[in-house]
Amino acid sequence: QVQLVESGGGSVQAGGSLRLSCAASGYTYSIYNIGCWGWFRQAPGKEREGVATIYTAGGSTYYVDSVKGRFTISQDNAKKTLYLQVNRLKPEDTAMYYCAAGAWARCSRTGLGRPGDYNYWGQGTQVTVSS
Repeated sequence: QVQLVESGGGSVQAGGSLRLSCAASGYTYSIYNIGCWGWFRQAPGKEREGVATIYTAGGSTYYVDSVKGRFTISQDNAKKTLYLQVNRLKPEDTAMYYCAAGAWARCSRTGLGRPGDYNYWGQGTQVTVSS
């Protein structure tokens, strides 16, 4: 099992920045069996949306079009932490942000991950952007 805990959300004005973190803990074997990591977001009344994906093998990253050039996903393997740097925030970025992790066998091998690719989910961190 892997537990994921997000942090770093908050309330900012449009144009501001935040750094979201997702700390992983659990069985060492389970963590090293993670093949893909992702960030999703869900705004009130809307479906959960994939925002960014990073693949453990090779570090390839993928983003939804609406955040390209503004958001950056990265990971620190030593700290077992996933990050999402969010810059030039817009009011439409307001949502609960979730991190997710998927075992190798479950991950897609390319492209922005879908919810079904992930075994483990965090509880979310709220990002609110005011105009």
